[in-house]
Amino acid sequence: MDRIGDKRGWKEFPVVTEPYSEQVNIATEADIVTARQIGRNMARQLGFGTIMQSRIATTISELARNIYLYADSGTIFIEQVERDSRVGLRITAADTGPGIADIRKAMEDGYSTSGGLGAGLPGVKRMMDDFFLESIPGKGTRVIVVKWRNEAGGGDPG
Repeated sequence: MDRIGDKRGWKEFPVVTEPYSEQVNIATEADIVTARQIGRNMARQLGFGTIMQSRIATTISELARNIYLYADSGTIFIEQVERDSRVGLRITAADTGPGIADIRKAMEDGYSTSGGLGAGLPGVKRMMDDFFLESIPGKGTRVIVVKWRNEAGGGDPG
C-alpha cells in the first residue's frame, strides 16, 4: 500500500455533518456530469463563491474521470464537514480498480497514462486544502480531499 498526503491520515479528517451528504456511483460519462453538478450545487448551498464552486466541480470531474478511465466503476461521496467551527466540503473518490502502481509518478505535473491534458491528481491537490491518497495495487484507490470555506467575506472573491 502506498499513501501520500496529510500526515494525520484520513481517519482524522473532519466530521461529516448531515444532511449535506451525497453519493454518486460512477460507471458512465453521464455519472461524471451528475457528480460534478451535485458538488457545485452543494458548494453553492454552503456559501462557497463562484471560483471555489468551479474548483470543487473541476476536482470532482478529475476524480470521477479517473474512476471511469482506470477502474471502470467506483463511487464519489460529497459531504459537508466541520472542524473547529469551520465548514467545508469533503470529496471522496473510491474504487476497486487496479490501483496506482507509482503514486509519486502519478503526482508529477504533466504525468498521464491516458494522454489527457486535465489537471490530474497534482491539480486536484493544488485546488483543495486537504489531500489524502491511498492505493493498493490490485485492490483499488481512495482519494479524500477537503475544501474549506473562507469565512472572511463568506466565500471567495469570485
